[in-house]
Amino acid sequence: MEPLLELKDLSVKYFTSDGTVEAVNGISLQVDRGETLGLVGETGAGKTTAALSILRLLPDPPGKIVGGDIRFQGESLLEKTEKEMRAIRGGQISMIFQDPMTALNPVIRVGEQIAEVILLHDKISKAEAERRALEMLELVGIPAERGSEYPHQFSGGMKQRVVIAIALACSPALLLADEPTTALDVTIQAQVLELINQLQEKLHTATILITHDLGVVAETCSKVAVMYAGEIMESGSLADLFDRAAHPYTVGLFQSIPSLEEDVDLLRPIPGLMPDPTALPQGCKFHPRCPYADERCRTVQPPVEELSPGHLVKCLRFCGGAEQAQEE
Repeated sequence: MEPLLELKDLSVKYFTSDGTVEAVNGISLQVDRGETLGLVGETGAGKTTAALSILRLLPDPPGKIVGGDIRFQGESLLEKTEKEMRAIRGGQISMIFQDPMTALNPVIRVGEQIAEVILLHDKISKAEAERRALEMLELVGIPAERGSEYPHQFSGGMKQRVVIAIALACSPALLLADEPTTALDVTIQAQVLELINQLQEKLHTATILITHDLGVVAETCSKVAVMYAGEIMESGSLADLFDRAAHPYTVGLFQSIPSLEEDVDLLRPIPGLMPDPTALPQGCKFHPRCPYADERCRTVQPPVEELSPGHLVKCLRFCGGAEQAQEE
C-alpha cells in the first residue's frame, strides 16, 4: 500500500550573508494514513524546517529545497504550482503552528478565521461556512457563542484549541503539529493532546507530531524518528525506540529524563551542544558528543542500517551487525 506521505532524501539549505545553513540533510520518512509519527530532537535539529518544506512554506529567500522529493498521495509536491499548493494547504495538509499567540490574526473574530479556511476550500455559502466554523469550535470544546470574540479574549490553551479547529476545519488527510503543547501548562497540555487524538480518530487524519518531549511521544505516537543536525539518526515503531534504542543520541535522550523506577542523584545529560549548522562536522554529525566515537566516526558518513524490520539506525557501530555493537 502506498504511503500517504513520503520524503525521499530531502535536503534544505538557508543561504544567508553569514553562510549556508544546512538545515535538513537527506532525510527520508514515510507516513501512512491514520498513523501518528513523532519527530523528536533538540531545538535546531531541523524539525520545523522539514514540516514547512512539506507545505512549501519555507521563507524564500533564504530557504531552498536543494535535493530530494516530497510525495503526497503518490504525487510530487515539488512539481505543484503555487496555485495547486494553495488548494492543498489547509485542505489536504494542515499545520498547527508552534505559537498560538502569533498564529491567529488579532483583529479578526475567531469564528471568521475558521470560516475563512472553509470558504477557501469548500464551495459553500458564507452562512454555511460560519455554521460549520461554530461546529468546529464546539468540537474542540469551546462554546459556539464565543466565535464572535477576538483572540485576545482567550487564554493560551483556548487559543491553541482555536488553531486546532482551523487546522482540522476541512478534515485534512495530514496534520503537521509543530510542538502544539510547548507554551501550555501541564494540565492543558494533556487536554490538547487528548483532543488531537480524539479528532484524529474521528477524522482518520495522519499526524506528524514535532516535539522534544518523549513523554508526549509515548502517549500519542505509533512511530518515532529522532533528528539531529538535520539528519534522522534513528527511526522505528514506538516499541523499537523506547525498548530497544540503539543510536547513542537516542540513548542519551532517554538517560537525560527522570525515571520513577530508578533512584539517582544526578541525571546524565548529553555533553556538549548541537553543532553550528553553517559548519557541520565531517563524518557522523554526532561524533563530537558521542561516547563511542572513534577515528572512523570523524571522517566516514554512516549509512542507514536496518536492525529489525522498520527499525533504522545511522551509526557506524551497527555496520556489519547490530549484535556486535550491542555487545561492546
